[in-house]
This record gives sequence, structure tokens and C-alpha cells, in this order.
Amino acid sequence: MDEDNPGSFHKCIVTANMVSFVESGLVIGLTGGIASGKSTAARYLESLGAHVIDADALGHRAYEPDTDAYREVLATFGEEVRSPDGQLDRRALGGKVFGDAKAMKRLTDIMWPEILRLAEVEIGAVRETDPSAVVILEAAVLFEAGWQDAVDETWVVTVDPDIAVQRAMARDGLDRSAVQARMDAQLSNAERTALADIVVDNSGSETAMRERLNEEWKRVS
Repeated sequence: MDEDNPGSFHKCIVTANMVSFVESGLVIGLTGGIASGKSTAARYLESLGAHVIDADALGHRAYEPDTDAYREVLATFGEEVRSPDGQLDRRALGGKVFGDAKAMKRLTDIMWPEILRLAEVEIGAVRETDPSAVVILEAAVLFEAGWQDAVDETWVVTVDPDIAVQRAMARDGLDRSAVQARMDAQLSNAERTALADIVVDNSGSETAMRERLNEEWKRVS
């Protein structure tokens, strides 16, 4: 990605902490569809020395009480999405947005910018202690949220759709139709690949995927 892109993490960090682009390690956006092996790839890259940020974990943090996102969700969707203990009732919230594209957009318009902000804070903290660290932002919705403009490279883990279905059925205990419905709701391999800088095919063994990751790790580390 262009270091002059105004949305890039590097530009944000340079402005805040006066760390030069040359001195900073890359920020890589890692994504993939259901049962692609994206999380397995992230764990392996972490074992090689990358600092991995899990966007899903940040999403849970963004829902915590007394955050701006929490208050905005309540204001948008009503007190009925707050459980008796003060937490957001994810099931009640889900009932309001799933199957309703406009409601889902209202929710993602609240959550995605906040998750990105939390990621930027964590990246800034990493840069304080290790400016040269390679940071991986693992995010299933990387492209849907437009975060490709906020990283230096995008890596996509792909898997043959039939293999993904089989893996998801075995992993999650779902039937084929349920897995297929989830896959149909996501971007396709072709759509992700068209947006990717690096494609990692995980249709074979985990060893083969690790070898592919090793190639790219040598280049960026």
C-alpha cells in the first residue's frame, strides 16, 4: 500500500509517534472466508514473530459497557438489547439486525470504525516498544469494512469451496446447507483474491500453507 495513503496505519503512527516509514515494520491485513484457515495462518505467523491483532476480540471489547460504541448501540437499537447485568445482549441485538440489511449497516457503521480505532491504538503501542515489528490485523471483514486502505498489504487465505464446506461441517457440527448459507453471505474467493496483494492457498495440507507463509515472512521480516 502507498505510505501516503491518508488512511494507512503507518501514516497515523508517523503523525502520532514520529516513527519513520522506513523504520516501521509492515502492517498486514489477513483475511479469508469460513474454514479457510485464516486463524491457523495468524497463529503460525505469530509463532514466527508477528504481533497479531484479532479484530473479533476487539469487537468484543467495543461492546463493553461505558464505551462510546456501547452507548451508540443502545441509542440506535433500544434498551431491549441491554441485558439485566448491563452487558449488551448479543442475541437480542442479532435478532434486530440479521436479515435486515439496513439495520445491519447501522450496526456496522457503529462497530467497524470503533474496532479500527482500537486496532490503531494497539498498533501504536506495539510501535512504542518495537518499531520494526510486523503487525498482522486478522479480520474476517477486512474488505467489507474497507480496512484494506488502513494496512500496508492484504493477505488472503483461500480454500476450495468444497473443502471449506467439509472442514466447516466437521469443525462446527453444522449441516451442509447451514455452511453453504454462511459462505453465500461472504465474499467469494474470486472477490477477495481480486483485492489481495498476497494469496495463500490452503486447499492442501497445513504444512504446505506454512511453507507458503514462510516465503512471504522472509520477504517482510
